[in-house]
Amino acid sequence: MTRKKGKAVSFDAMVKFFIQNYNIPTKNDLDKLHVRLDQIERLLRSGSARASATGKNRGAAKIGAVTALDTVFDIIQKAPKGSSFKDIQNKTGYDDKKIRNVIFRLNKMEKIKRKSRGIYVAS
Repeated sequence: MTRKKGKAVSFDAMVKFFIQNYNIPTKNDLDKLHVRLDQIERLLRSGSARASATGKNRGAAKIGAVTALDTVFDIIQKAPKGSSFKDIQNKTGYDDKKIRNVIFRLNKMEKIKRKSRGIYVAS
């Protein structure tokens, strides 16, 4: 009969080896993950309650907060000869894409008109 070479490996040791080398989550790992998710959910719930109390949630934009649409429209309204794209950009600090989107919406809502290329007046 031939002799076995090396140590005998137990089944538990083999399972532990696979779990560690292949990053398989254990029950303990999943329990820690569930605890952390519960903490995050509690923070989100308490954070949304604080945001609604201070008026920083999305619904507040409709109620009383000044939106980008309102800001750009006010700038255009205050300029009797019209406001240029660069004027709006300098006064608001918004990037090109945001201003283009706001101008498109205002034009679609018929609140402003294009006087000429890059010049906008209130309707």
